[in-house]
Amino acid sequence: MKRVYNFNAGPSAMPLEVLKQVQEEFLDFAHTGMSIVEISHRSAAYQAMQDDTVCMLRRLLRIPDGYHIVFIQGGGSMQFIMHAANFLKHRGAYINTGVWSDKAMQAAAFYGETYEAASSKADHFTYIPEAGSAVIKPDTDYVYITSNNTIHGTEWHDFPSCNVPLFCDMSSDFLSRPVDISRFDLVYAGVQKNVGPAGVVVTIIKDSLLVQANSQLPLMLQYKTYVDHDSTYNTPPVFNIYFVNKVLHWLDAQGGLKEIEKRNIQKAHILYQVIDESDGFYKGHAVPQSRSRMNVTFNLPTPALEAEFVAQAAEASLIGLKGHRSIGGCRASIYNAVTEEGCQALAAFMMKFQKNH
Repeated sequence: MKRVYNFNAGPSAMPLEVLKQVQEEFLDFAHTGMSIVEISHRSAAYQAMQDDTVCMLRRLLRIPDGYHIVFIQGGGSMQFIMHAANFLKHRGAYINTGVWSDKAMQAAAFYGETYEAASSKADHFTYIPEAGSAVIKPDTDYVYITSNNTIHGTEWHDFPSCNVPLFCDMSSDFLSRPVDISRFDLVYAGVQKNVGPAGVVVTIIKDSLLVQANSQLPLMLQYKTYVDHDSTYNTPPVFNIYFVNKVLHWLDAQGGLKEIEKRNIQKAHILYQVIDESDGFYKGHAVPQSRSRMNVTFNLPTPALEAEFVAQAAEASLIGLKGHRSIGGCRASIYNAVTEEGCQALAAFMMKFQKNH
């Protein structure tokens, strides 16, 4: 079996150890004689696994008391709607740092007034606004940010402090580093970047925020429904939560989030060093102080060279390097499961490609 170096932006690389464990257990989950995709979500075996998943999330992220953790279907796009449906009463503030925060703001506008408290849109989302630069209007219900911007390759390194609830879409750097959850009132993450297969969102919600939620919504749109029914009001995405559980245990075995952060810093350094030392042959999209550790975005001198770069990289088993269709260029997504070896292989290819051109 030949494994490629997978730099796809999502769905993305998963730890090989986890893939093998899932394969080994696939026909017999927890000695039930059934596959995880066959088991009832009302069974004791499933509930024990879900409880352990919640416990591991609390442990890895050091989530304090006063927060609920639930699992919701519909991906990040559903959360664009749900956060506003539940909590937008007067106006919502958005710090706009890329396509996904822009989409969230547009979706939320269905429920009320939304506005940009700060934005890097005019500069093609090349940077993260300074944490204290947001202008918050009176009667603002919350401030919404996207912690990492997969398309533009920027990431928050210092989160803003607000006197209103802070919401965060952490989909693309969730569990890639330690985060102080107590600074946030609502955090959600689609898991298909760092934590599992597409199909489930981990949502962390503060109790004091939950009591303020709009109760005049269809039950499936209320966060309270998922909290009250422990994520099993309807059939949860059983396999996806099981896979997340395996990844959480893998993260713990690696030394936790501090160790994972060290690895991610090193992997990003390997690639950014090639870009910075290329005399402009590779041009990074993000300004250095806002660079993402998860998504390294860059351009070559011409679109033709970029297409050639992506094609030759694929021939060298370096997969998924084409940039997002909205901005073009190239992108290497180096999530938790992407190894340093993979980053070294890509760096060597980049230097060779530059030399040949």
